[in-house]
Amino acid sequence: MIASIPKVLISDVDGTLVRDDKSLSARTEQAIKRLRNAGIAVSLISARPPSGIYWIAERLGIEGPMGAFNGGTLFMADGAITHAERLDKDVTDQILAMLEAAYVEPWVFAEEKWMARRGETLHASHERKSANVEPTLCDDFADLSMPTDKIVGVSDDRALLARLEREACDRFGRAATIKRSQPYYLDFTAPQANKGEGVTEIARAFGVHIEDVLVIGDGHNDVAMFERAGNSVAMGNADPEVRAKAKHTTVSNEEDGVAVVIENLLAKMDV
Repeated sequence: MIASIPKVLISDVDGTLVRDDKSLSARTEQAIKRLRNAGIAVSLISARPPSGIYWIAERLGIEGPMGAFNGGTLFMADGAITHAERLDKDVTDQILAMLEAAYVEPWVFAEEKWMARRGETLHASHERKSANVEPTLCDDFADLSMPTDKIVGVSDDRALLARLEREACDRFGRAATIKRSQPYYLDFTAPQANKGEGVTEIARAFGVHIEDVLVIGDGHNDVAMFERAGNSVAMGNADPEVRAKAKHTTVSNEEDGVAVVIENLLAKMDV
């Protein structure tokens, strides 16, 4: 599948590293540990907040740096934030107003909190597992003054989210990065908070060239890192247009696609 051996492997989390129930399989855990023991560095990048990544890093023995909020926040396993890109206040207000007008549920991530209007809302159970925190209930975001890491528009109306994504990109231009991290999540982060910039910064922190990095992902927000890294693999469960942007494909997350990629690499290394 992959001709050259990377110096760093960076994996997305949801829909990629973990299964649909958000669990990390023993096969994937073992494969990553074997890869690290063979001298290949491993990192993670995700739309999740750091709180949703710590436990995975601990299981896999990854110290960092890693990327949260689509690469907008770089952090270490000990909790140290090494870099953070956040939305401007006026842009935050405009995004929230746009979601309100479209009757799309807004979530706000800021200061290590996940803020929502209701505790039992659409996809909240998924987010509890992903973010590894309980929502902080907030009736009104109008007085939000803290720097915002990410805003999420939540809806099962995929056509609506696709339309909002196009309209928001036209409206906000370079003031925000706007991508769907899941079919039902439309993410808004700072302009430099995208996975292309994120994997570039992670590579720099490891002291390697981006051409020596292999990335694996499944979502529309992963395309930016596919375009930046030297090698890329899309999961079998990714949308066809996402798979088309990667240099290689693997099987689905339910079939431990990340482990399959790593096992093939280890076989090439004769490890």
